[in-house]
Amino acid sequence: MEKHKSVLIDEAISGLNINPSGIYVDCTLGRAGHALKIANQLNRDGRLIGFDQDIEAINESSSILKSFQPLLIHANFRQLKNELNHHEIKNIDGFLFDFGVSSPQLDEGERGFSYQQDAKLDMRMNQSSHLTAYEIVNEWPYEKLVNIFFTYGEEKFSKQIARHIERNRQIKKIETTFELVEIIKDAIPAPARRKGGHPAKRTFQAIRIAVNDELNAINEALHQAAELCTIGGRIVVITFHSLEDRLCKAVFNKWTREKPTPRGLPIIPEENLAPFKLLTKKPVVPSDEEIKANRRARSSKLRIVEKVKEWDIQFTYKKEWN
Repeated sequence: MEKHKSVLIDEAISGLNINPSGIYVDCTLGRAGHALKIANQLNRDGRLIGFDQDIEAINESSSILKSFQPLLIHANFRQLKNELNHHEIKNIDGFLFDFGVSSPQLDEGERGFSYQQDAKLDMRMNQSSHLTAYEIVNEWPYEKLVNIFFTYGEEKFSKQIARHIERNRQIKKIETTFELVEIIKDAIPAPARRKGGHPAKRTFQAIRIAVNDELNAINEALHQAAELCTIGGRIVVITFHSLEDRLCKAVFNKWTREKPTPRGLPIIPEENLAPFKLLTKKPVVPSDEEIKANRRARSSKLRIVEKVKEWDIQFTYKKEWN
């Protein structure tokens, strides 16, 4: 199993601009790579809070962070507001989001995330959730499969793959990752299979996003973090594929855009000022050295915003990535 390495770790911690007495929330705790760095910069008055929907991540991080006495919450980050309100925690100085699948989730065969290991179709980040990859592959109608493969996987052979899945599952249920991989390979023309990486990569990504409702969860969590963030506080986001990054970029651009001001006014009215300041006009990307040391860092991008004024945030959670 490949040991999990947190990506852009120094850039993320620097981006948080940590106040040693502040309150910081790692919304994607994983194996505590970023959280441990945050904890080491806090004093006795500071506080670290970690969220993860994977109970294995919570258990492992609990051991790693034991001496810092963090508050670790077993919940999806879309529950940020409810969980923090439950613990009577407000005025957060910084939020860190590290999206994507952790190395242990990819490498543990029984989790069913990887197209390179044979396992039962699962892909649940939260193992107590009901929806699995097995249900999507074997029960969702053709039209719905096409939609998620194209929307979440940006797969140009979505129709062919969905049709092959539909035909095969009529003969027998599709049980494992390798069975699905073979069906995907058969659906994609031979010339296309020879370029662009593993032929099942985009389809597996799409199913995983659908199983975990990832993009809606990201959108909701970002808006909740914006509401809970204190003035001067920061939100740091690391994404791993274009859909995540497109969504985060759209949200951050909306938050940092000033309202139109009538010509002739000497100053911009307070109500027209943007509630956040964008600190990364272009995303921060990993160095060549980091990519060489950790191949899973190669597609990562980091974006940062800082809250500069209070804002009456409208929680419409519309699909900002479209």
